[in-house]
Amino acid sequence: MRTLPEVGRQLGVELIIVEASRPDQYEAAFEKAHAQGAEAINVFNGPLPYFHSAEIAKLAARYRLPAIYVERRYVKDGGLLSYGVDQADILRRAGAHVDKILKGEKPGDIPVEQPTRFELIVNLKTANALGITVPRSILAQADEVIE
Repeated sequence: MRTLPEVGRQLGVELIIVEASRPDQYEAAFEKAHAQGAEAINVFNGPLPYFHSAEIAKLAARYRLPAIYVERRYVKDGGLLSYGVDQADILRRAGAHVDKILKGEKPGDIPVEQPTRFELIVNLKTANALGITVPRSILAQADEVIE
């Protein structure tokens, strides 16, 4: 988090960082981002925001902040778009690891694997509500488009 402002400067973008560690802080975080002139928002994932995805998507819409998420759940709940690891693929791979362990392989001997499949989900309903035209090139690459 400390390096984000420098990364933003290198990209020629001012990054505004707001934090909320409890659900009752979400509204204030969006209010602060909006008041500071944020034009879009990137919602970092974690257990707490994941279980409050619908509320977060509604706040992004209320404050008219286009948002990107790392989980499809947010987009299903009304968020604009997500780009992240394909969770179904991760679960299949986890199952294969469990199978190896149950067959006697030592967990420490199983190589660590990085995700290889990512998915892009776009919600056109939300884009239209925000007055955003999603480029055709993005729609063509999307794994799923919600209309």
